[in-house]
Amino acid sequence: MTVVIGLTGGIASGKSTVSNMIKEMGITVVDADQISRDVVEIGRPAYNQIIDVFGADILQEDQTLDRGKLGALIFSDQKKREQLNKIVHPEVRKEMLHQVEEEKKQGSKLVVLDIPLLFESKLTYMVDKTILVYVDEETQLERLMQRNNYTNDEAKLRIQSQHPLKDKRKLADEIIDNNGSVEDTQIQLEAVLKKWI
Repeated sequence: MTVVIGLTGGIASGKSTVSNMIKEMGITVVDADQISRDVVEIGRPAYNQIIDVFGADILQEDQTLDRGKLGALIFSDQKKREQLNKIVHPEVRKEMLHQVEEEKKQGSKLVVLDIPLLFESKLTYMVDKTILVYVDEETQLERLMQRNNYTNDEAKLRIQSQHPLKDKRKLADEIIDNNGSVEDTQIQLEAVLKKWI
């Protein structure tokens, strides 16, 4: 029996750090962000649909999608953003489920789905258990400013555009408090995974 775990967090919460720790333990991590880049590669169904809907002027010279142009187009227009999501999201879910099935066939005990918007996108039906990587607001702000060289205001804007981590705490099966050291985080992660194997 394979336990499917949904891993989530917020910007600068340390989710990627935890995801890398899981990979280092030899557990497969299915990365939603990576898959969302893969499904729009040249020739894939989502790529063709995007061109049909948004036109060929969103392509670069090498025929790959111009993410900057597409981003500018959808961020200022909610209808277009919804159109893009309707194309990309089903393809991402399909590929994630395919990768989970492959892990189940191989008899893996655990497989982790790294989904930044796990709760917001209502994707908990895809997993058996959920882990939230949590930091308090001050730590999140500080880390984001350091990591991306943002001003205080720029960092706050990015954080406020997401669902607050403190609200996600109520939704998660387990919480990894990432306010401390990397070693602390590793110990918590190992304890959680041990419980579910």
